[in-house]
Amino acid sequence: MLERLNQAMEHIERHLDQRIEVAELARIALTSEYHFRRFFSALAGMPLSEYIRRRRLTVAGADVLAGERTLLDVAVRYGYGSAEAFARAFHAVHGVGPGEARRTGAVLRSQPRMSFRLTVEGSSSMRYRIVQKDEFRLVGRRARVPLVYEGMNRAIVSFVKGIDAETVRRIEALSDQEPVGLVNVSDNLAGSRVEGTELDYWHGVVTGADAPADLDALRVPAGAWAVFEVSGAFPQALQHLWRDVFTQWFPSNPYRTRPGPEISRTRISAAGTEADAELWIPVERVSG
Repeated sequence: MLERLNQAMEHIERHLDQRIEVAELARIALTSEYHFRRFFSALAGMPLSEYIRRRRLTVAGADVLAGERTLLDVAVRYGYGSAEAFARAFHAVHGVGPGEARRTGAVLRSQPRMSFRLTVEGSSSMRYRIVQKDEFRLVGRRARVPLVYEGMNRAIVSFVKGIDAETVRRIEALSDQEPVGLVNVSDNLAGSRVEGTELDYWHGVVTGADAPADLDALRVPAGAWAVFEVSGAFPQALQHLWRDVFTQWFPSNPYRTRPGPEISRTRISAAGTEADAELWIPVERVSG
């Protein structure tokens, strides 16, 4: 997988002055567009679109400083419809407009080319299982919150605290299948996986029952799930598990992600500092 991903990265470099289709990158990497975007974001720490934008404007910066083309020619070459749009994008990355950069020879910022390597330490193993589930429902309360990679997500904490105890009791009583009990669910991530991106957060249960009218519900189609287990400091252990799933497990196993919610079941210690957790990721087996 990583070898094919690096071939896709080479394709990006060769086509920075052309339209880059995610479908073609996924074809080179022998995977789906959905998985390619998810996998890239997990490894690179930024969305694919952001990386391409930064690389384009890095190369465009060299053209601006060289002074061989007009600023409009540079803008058009890298896919901007006007000098004004190019100037705004250029300033967002470099902190200075292209005109000023050319006049003053300003110091610009560079997004290095990325390539990926898998480091195998062999000091620990990941506990996982593959579960086939029939169609089910998520039932509970839902809120739109920002994505946070490290530390507590204050928006989620505030949302959960705002659900009254009786509602929580009614939701929990609907649980009738794995993962059992109250779960935390992330779904419907807007656009990319950059920190701060909004997503649907659910505090609810997995059930086959119909949802009461006053609760939110989501139908989840049948399919395979990779279930990972972890124990450790809360919330770092669960956050690091999500990272390790994409950087270690997927490159080593014949599966890829498929569209669907990510479900975590967490049991926190009385002190609130340790937790046992399961992470459920919707997957499909890669043929061949």
